[in-house]
Amino acid sequence: MLAGCGQGGGQGGGQQLLALRGATMGTTYSVQIVKPPAALDRNALAEQIKTALADINGLMSTYQPSSELSRFNASSATDWFLVSPELVAVVKAAQAVSEASAGAFDITVGPLVNLWGFGPTVSADVLPNAGEIQAARARVGWQQLDVQLQPPALRKARPDLYVDLSAIAKGYAVDQLATLVEAFGVDNYLVEIGGELRGRGLNGRGEPWQIAIERPETSKRAMFRVVALHDMGMATSGDYRNFFEIDGEHYSHTIDPATGEPVDHRLASVTVLAAETMQADAWATALLVLGPERGFALAEQLGLAAFFIEHAQDAPDGEPFMTQATAAFHTLSVAALD
Repeated sequence: MLAGCGQGGGQGGGQQLLALRGATMGTTYSVQIVKPPAALDRNALAEQIKTALADINGLMSTYQPSSELSRFNASSATDWFLVSPELVAVVKAAQAVSEASAGAFDITVGPLVNLWGFGPTVSADVLPNAGEIQAARARVGWQQLDVQLQPPALRKARPDLYVDLSAIAKGYAVDQLATLVEAFGVDNYLVEIGGELRGRGLNGRGEPWQIAIERPETSKRAMFRVVALHDMGMATSGDYRNFFEIDGEHYSHTIDPATGEPVDHRLASVTVLAAETMQADAWATALLVLGPERGFALAEQLGLAAFFIEHAQDAPDGEPFMTQATAAFHTLSVAALD
């Protein structure tokens, strides 16, 4: 998505705008604050943001061998492995989405993600064969991971279980930065990490933050629809940014745990609005895995605010995409404009 549509010379609206930016989690972060409190210590806030992000990476990164999650993954023990309360909270939230989505969202899908070349390992130019996919699938299954709150710990059902939080950790980090910014007395802000967002209050024009959902096209970046984001989180998952092609076939980075292969359906992207960006992040992935029919049906059933963009088939007007939105998405979109 295009975060902060019209910002920089637009969403500031002539009012004082403080912007803090940097790199994290293999992507970038941005914190925008409109009318910061007079007593706000910009340098202290900037340092605490950096510290918070470094701490989250130190807990949840699969790219850092020393992270808490990497150490759990490297362990072959099948008894309780003590971890931080923060890691347990994210894993517990992920497991709840896994259960509600019948396993479409699965943080143990890492062996398949790595096999297809989308993980921390070097990608290959050769597609995995059926035997390799079957072997990796045997290591996947959210029900093979147990979570304990007190004392906080994780437990594997098999020694080679591998956990990957890339589909939920950025959303969690956005929520943590939002909490941090609010602790500094800020009322109007937009936090973004790698396209996952959370906005509170109003932009510089006295309106909800205007966020553009991207057209799911690989060749260019353009707006598809603008969403007013007010006191909520937003996340999008799609098949159009992280992918590779071999012999003219498109292979998305989103892996279906049920098949062990990249998703292969008409759904191009899913955007989810939720009170917590962590929830929006996880559900955007889950619905993308499920596809346009099952994903939309489940989103309606659970009251999720979701916007689906699908590849159109033989559209008479030449538009390559068609859309559908849940009732909750329509409700939140209208409420944000009031």
